[in-house]
Amino acid sequence: MAKKFYLTVAIPYVNAAPHLGHALEFLQGDVIARYHRLLGDNTLYLSGSDENSLKNVQAAKKQNISTQQLCEQNTQAFKKLLKKLNISIDIWQRGSSQTKHWPGIRELWQCCQKSGDIYKKKYQGLYCIGCEEFKREKDLVNGRCPEHPHKKLEVVEEENYFFRLSKYEKQLLQLIKSDKLQIIPQKRKNETLGFIKQGLEDFSISRSVERAHGWGIPVPDDDSQIIYVWYDALAEYITGIGWNWGLKKFHQWWPAELHIIGKGINRFHTIYWPAMLMSAGLALPKSVLIHGYITVDGRKMGKSIGNVVDPLELVKKYGTDAVRYYLLKEIPTTDDGDFTEKRFKELYNADLANGIGNLVQRLARLCQNSGANFPKNKLQAYQKPGQTKKFIDNYRFNEALAHIWTYIKSLDKKIDQTKPWEKSGQDLGKILSLLVPEIQQIGSYLTPFLPETSQKIQKIFAGPKIRAPKKPLFPRLK
Repeated sequence: MAKKFYLTVAIPYVNAAPHLGHALEFLQGDVIARYHRLLGDNTLYLSGSDENSLKNVQAAKKQNISTQQLCEQNTQAFKKLLKKLNISIDIWQRGSSQTKHWPGIRELWQCCQKSGDIYKKKYQGLYCIGCEEFKREKDLVNGRCPEHPHKKLEVVEEENYFFRLSKYEKQLLQLIKSDKLQIIPQKRKNETLGFIKQGLEDFSISRSVERAHGWGIPVPDDDSQIIYVWYDALAEYITGIGWNWGLKKFHQWWPAELHIIGKGINRFHTIYWPAMLMSAGLALPKSVLIHGYITVDGRKMGKSIGNVVDPLELVKKYGTDAVRYYLLKEIPTTDDGDFTEKRFKELYNADLANGIGNLVQRLARLCQNSGANFPKNKLQAYQKPGQTKKFIDNYRFNEALAHIWTYIKSLDKKIDQTKPWEKSGQDLGKILSLLVPEIQQIGSYLTPFLPETSQKIQKIFAGPKIRAPKKPLFPRLK
């Protein structure tokens, strides 16, 4: 029986069109989903729209449109990005869905309430709209949120519902220390443990209708309050698979084998979310993979700075697999990485045009000129242990691609050394029969990373007759 593998990426705010950071996270999830499908695992990949936030209300107001219109518009932009980047996502859950999200989040609230973990109190604090979170003084840098230093914090005072996070301090500490809830990489695990050891405080899980501008999901039995966006959005991981509207499906898939998130939302996923699930009596996700940020020319990318890169423009200019390659190869999975168009072009020409593209063209032409027949491709990557597989298992995608490129360079070298263009008849057939399975294997290894390129390579070299493509896989950039 096939193993199940349920993975999610973060639920992005839809207050603006997607940027390159979103593309990176979707791609990381896509590599893992495609890899597990190759292994034969029953795989499900989910993301969705974080729609019930104050950010969305404010963005809509600036554009002079309704919040619902804004959410529709930007959700479609995210879906377009998924299609253009060839992301094999299975479920896109929406926070505005009154049939597939609202019933689940209200049920989660009531489960936590039954556990005695929700209470109401008056509160005053500093609020960061960028994070949609109250900030503690000790979390600030020069009086500002470190994630959004360009935005002034708001002083907010109102009566809200709170969640007893403090009650779960010891349990969370034990779960994370023991890796029952695994946090990858180690430095993020240490960061989470350090935060817990400072002492966990109960956190606000509702907003007044006035402050929420009436947008969002009402608190059960109290229409004067709206459920807090983070309490709401995290639940999409379970409502998207049937929590409280399709429980058979929910029990089939939950818990998640993996959540993939950015480092700025670590604590929500490794502290708040597990505590909410424990309170509701639900199983915890097994692991959380935390990636870094993309910088642009050495500076953090952000709308407020004005250096946001549009991934759709890059795809239009260079092609889907070229963008996939840069983000997966040049940005280390769990660290920050830089984007510059100059480096993009360098990498494209060196590794794609002159590397895999040139290799495919020259080997296919040699096979075509030989007139020989070749056996059908029966190879399948990742079924046996190997270094590339090990890198993927450890979420080191940049190193996996670097390793695949050693095969590409090695095969190029073999062609130079064996000089098949100087051979004919049986001698030529013998050489090519050794080279073709290697390019077939490379094509198979590329499946999770560059699916279009992988498919093209496997089709070209499928046999029995091999024909060189009329156009190069990656035309050289000038």
